[in-house]
Amino acid sequence: MKIKKSIIFSITISTLFLIISCNKSAKKTENDESPAYFNVRVEKVIKGTIKKTLSFTGTVEPEEKVTIIPDIGGKIHRIYVKEGDRVKQGQVLAELDTRHIRLQLEQAKAALDVAEANFKDAERNLERMNKLKSENAVSDQQFEKVRLVYEGASSQLQQTKAALNLAQYQLDVSIMKAPFDGIVSMKIADEGDVINPMMAGFGGRGGVLVVMNFSKVKINLDVSDREIKEIKKGDETVVKIDTYPEKEFIGKVSIVNLTADPLTKTFNVQVEIPNKELFLKPGVFAKVTIITKEKDNVLVLNKKALIEGKYVFVVKENRAEKREVLTGLESEDFVELLKGIGECIFRSKVAIDSDSNRPLILIESGHPFRFIPATFSMKSEFEK
Repeated sequence: MKIKKSIIFSITISTLFLIISCNKSAKKTENDESPAYFNVRVEKVIKGTIKKTLSFTGTVEPEEKVTIIPDIGGKIHRIYVKEGDRVKQGQVLAELDTRHIRLQLEQAKAALDVAEANFKDAERNLERMNKLKSENAVSDQQFEKVRLVYEGASSQLQQTKAALNLAQYQLDVSIMKAPFDGIVSMKIADEGDVINPMMAGFGGRGGVLVVMNFSKVKINLDVSDREIKEIKKGDETVVKIDTYPEKEFIGKVSIVNLTADPLTKTFNVQVEIPNKELFLKPGVFAKVTIITKEKDNVLVLNKKALIEGKYVFVVKENRAEKREVLTGLESEDFVELLKGIGECIFRSKVAIDSDSNRPLILIESGHPFRFIPATFSMKSEFEK
């Protein structure tokens, strides 16, 4: 009897163990067949402003730049400024040795005094002769002689005036002044150097200083034939430089050249940027973004959410719901949503990224989601 009871107890235990094992196997099989979770980052579809842009690179150039060159040759007597000095329009920057010019000026003034005296004397003689001639008191030969003296004195007066003006001009141009407000960017010559302005274009020393005005700067861009049709004069631009990575400098397109360069086959576009604080320095490399189109109060989506350019995965009850969308204007990171999305998608959450090795394209409708913190927020971009 005891043997039968032991056998029955053993069978019961074995049966229970088998049932528990089968249940565990069944649960494991059921879990294995269920879809795996996707760990995704999500963002809301919001309304905002989207801008279509084109990006270029270029070099910052001053609005005005001039090499200070005297109109006459000579030895540099004084240079009154240094590189980096700020100068005002009309300020004396340098001057040539003017001692011989000043002597010529004094000589011309003295010659003018003599010429004026001779002219006045000849003028009085001609007046007397005219009176006598009217009375037939002088011969034609005597009258002609006085008239010729008068004309000679008049010509001599004009000649001495021209000589005086020339001497004054040479004195004026030997004193070099700033043509505009700006900064001395380069010193080319030193005091005592001999300047020959005619040699400036042939490698000779023809300049003394270089002055720049970069309170406004310009950047020339090379634009392809595909891009030039999208750019127009007055388009807003955003300029960034590595020196101040956190700053954006706003400018506008000032020139759109519709004739291609015969060598590069590109079109020149010039951008102007106000630069009162002189953050933008000439010669610095810059990144230029031209805003060619802009739309306000439209549905905006992170481009990372687009699958094959026309699908998104909307989060619905923590699962993926695949929706086909129609897109419009595109920027570098975002795209405008137009229609074709079924029910209203405004403020819906969409998957934009995954932290696993599986890209979003592998998601199918119905896949469950686990959410991970987003590293970027469209709200911070559009709803500041």
